[in-house]
Parts: sequence; structure tokens; C-alpha cells
Amino acid sequence: MISIKTTNSLYEPEKVDVGIVHIGLGAFHRAHQAVYIEKNLNRNQGGDWGICAVNIRSNSQLVDELKANGCRYHIAEYQDSQNVELREINAIRDALFAGTDKEPLFEKLVSPKTKIVTLTVTEKGYYLAPADKTLRQDDPSIQHDIQTPASPKTAPGILVEALYRRKESGLPPFTILSCDNMPNNGSLTRRVVCELAAHRSAEFAKWIEDNVAFPSSMVDRIVPAMSDASRERLQKELDCHDQNAVMCEAFSQWVVEDNFPQGRPDWEHDGVQMVKDVHPFETMKLRLLNGSHSLLAYVGLAAKYKTVAQAVADEKFASLIRHYMGFEAAPTLDLPQEVQVQTYIDSLVSRFANDSLQHQLSQIAMDGSQKIPQRWLNGAEERLANDVKQGDLNATALGVAAWLFYVRGEDLEGNQYKVDDPMAQTLSELHGRCADPESLVREALKLNDIFSTTLSQSEMFSRAVLNAYQTIISSGVTDCLSFNNRLSNNNTANFGG
Repeated sequence: MISIKTTNSLYEPEKVDVGIVHIGLGAFHRAHQAVYIEKNLNRNQGGDWGICAVNIRSNSQLVDELKANGCRYHIAEYQDSQNVELREINAIRDALFAGTDKEPLFEKLVSPKTKIVTLTVTEKGYYLAPADKTLRQDDPSIQHDIQTPASPKTAPGILVEALYRRKESGLPPFTILSCDNMPNNGSLTRRVVCELAAHRSAEFAKWIEDNVAFPSSMVDRIVPAMSDASRERLQKELDCHDQNAVMCEAFSQWVVEDNFPQGRPDWEHDGVQMVKDVHPFETMKLRLLNGSHSLLAYVGLAAKYKTVAQAVADEKFASLIRHYMGFEAAPTLDLPQEVQVQTYIDSLVSRFANDSLQHQLSQIAMDGSQKIPQRWLNGAEERLANDVKQGDLNATALGVAAWLFYVRGEDLEGNQYKVDDPMAQTLSELHGRCADPESLVREALKLNDIFSTTLSQSEMFSRAVLNAYQTIISSGVTDCLSFNNRLSNNNTANFGG
């Protein structure tokens, strides 16, 4: 028998003003930032911090469905398969599709009531070159925004045009808050916006640099993509017949740099951690949670697992991520004294085991070329700089090998699948022209959009990746996790013992 707690809105939604525009109307935003705003509105019996949520990357169906229901929806927060809280959300007061609602969007962005713009557009939505973190100015969408700035397609282009209109109108700029999984997401957002704005004029870019706040933030909540099966489950288990409902875990964390010149919600009373420096928290989350997720995704898919919970239920996989977090990622972290890293690692393993979420490994595997630099490679580079021993990066090397195997788009039985990645064509061509594993690994590590020179020129790291890749294609990924694994010449790693 499932224990269900129901929480409804305590304010009058129609009386709430919009003070936040959010770009990236997906499941994560609806289950994370919107929930914190909902709590804030409930506690204050309303207010001026309602959200106008904007979809820019997919079709308008979600926007239409939300608006048809007055932007009201539900989230199901699963503590485990037997305990869930069903929460009503009315914090989103308007929804727009940028493809057809461009001018209504700019009306919201230029409104004096709009104080904050938040973003969840994924790593690739910033159009950053992974290696040097500069704007991909040759990308066709960015070129469109340079040539026709008044009708932008990208999130950076929308921000630049909105700031330009506010400046021309004599309005102060809004604060831009990135909520995506990138280290230093505030400064990176500042960089792409300023680089794009410079095509308007150097003076305009300098105005943004001097006047616009770009605080960083760290977000943490596991939110699987919704499917017909998950919606049917909510109907059967919770009697929730809401097409826009979202499932997620009960755990949630939001750490925000406190830099909001135009004001902000008093959301520190709603569970948001307002801090001076987000960097230690975001690095911990990226390298431990997200890094482990990606490791489970590529290695788990190679082993024919489908969900995170299935993979981590295998003790060899649980041992793999514990080794990765404890011995490869944790030594690269510089955490506040009050943060207990081992407690965080233990909590992650427990969260991953929550089988109520059915979090698909294939969802996590998307956009790997954009994700793995900050999740694995930055930490690996730091470890190499500290003269790590042979075998000390074996879990990371296995992850890279499993990712390289995944992006070929074909499993060991010859079954083909789609690789969803901005560099999918480049990676497919790489597999096509490399006749043997050694040349494949060597050429892959030369992809400077992903791998640094430090990593590509490390004989130890290259050999570990090659040994893992050869094992995967010859006898399967589980051999890489066995007690007598061959990830290094010295056989030093032990993930399955």
C-alpha cells in the first residue's frame, strides 16, 4: 500500500505577478526551481515572483497543454516506491514557445517587473566549445543570431536581445541565473552573452560586463524524463490524471550565489542555500553525482542495464562508482569544512538505488561530448598534474572507453541505436575511419573539443583507455569490473571484490 501525502497551493494564483522568466521549460525546471518558488508563494500567501516559463528547443505541445490547464500541474516526489508526496504547482503563471511567441517573450523580458531570468537549457544550449569554453561562433544557430539579432533562436541570443532592448529603454538589467550542470555556470553564461553582444558593439558588451549580475548556482534533484509508462503509473498509483505531471526523487538541493541587484525571493526560508561561493558545491555535485551517473550510463548500457537502479543493484557497479567517487573524484575537491564527503557519497549510492524513479541510462548518456569534460576529465587532469600512480584513473578511463564504445551507435551484437549528441557525426566518422582500437583511442583523445592536451598526451591515461576499450569489445564490459580486471598493466584496480 503506497503512502500518499498531498500538498496543494495555499495562495490565489491569478493574483501572482511574474517576476521571473525561465528559459528551458522541461521536466527538471518544473520539478526543481518551480517547486522552490511554489513554496515561497505558499509561505508568503502569493507575491511578485511568479514564473513565465519559455520553451525554445522543442515544439509547442507542452506549452499548449500547460496553458490549457491554467499552467497548473503536479509533481510526484518519491521517497521510495512506497512513500510519495503529490504536490500541486501553480508557480508558473504563463508559458510561451519562443518559436511563435517571440514578441510576447520580449515583452516579458523587457517588463520592469522582470527581475530575474533563470535557465535550464543543458550544457549544449550555451554553445560553448568544451575545450576552451568560448562561444561557438561558427555554429549555424549562433551565426543566425549574429546576423538577425532581433529574432534570435538561441538562449544566449534571446538574453542579448532582451538586454539590448532594456538598455535602449533605460531599464536596469535583470539578473541572469544559470541552473545548468556546468562548473562556474554564472561566469560561463556571462562569457557567452558578452561574446555574442560584442557583435552588436563593444560598448554594449562592456555595459553587460559592468551592469549585469550572473550568479552561479548548483542544482541537485534526480528527475527522469516522463514517458507514457510513467504517466500511466501516476494514474494507477496516485490517481493523478495530469498529462503535465512530473516524477522525481524526494531529495532536492539548490545552492545559489547571493548576487541579485534587482532583488530576489526570500527563498533562503524555503530551503535554498544562499552562499558567497558556489564553486565547491557545484564541483562536488558534478564530479560525484553527475560523474557517477555518466559512469553508470555508459558502462551500464554496455552491460545491457536500462536504469540507474538496475545498474547500482549489481555490486560490481556499486563498487565501481564508490571507487570512482572515493579515490578518483573526491581527492580533487576543495570543500567547506562542514561538508562530509563520505556522507554525500553514501547518500548518492542510496539515491541511485531508488527504483521508484526508473531513471533511464539512455537519458543520462545523451550529449556526452558536452558533459564528460566537467564530470570526469577536469578532475582527471588535476589528478595527472599531481603525478598519480598507474591505475589511479582506471574508473575514469573505463568511463571514457565505455563512452567511446557507446558513441559508435552499435552494440556487440550488431544492434544499432541513435546517438543523441552534438558531435554524433564527428564521432561516427571517427569510428568509420579508424581500423583498430589503438588508432581509434589515439584519434579520439585528439578531439580537442573534448580532451585537453594533458590527457591526450598522457601515455598512462591513453593506455588505460585502450586496455578498457579492448576488453569491452573482446569480452564485454563486465570483464572490466572483475576481480582480475586488466584496466592497467599492473592490474591495480579492483571494482568487483
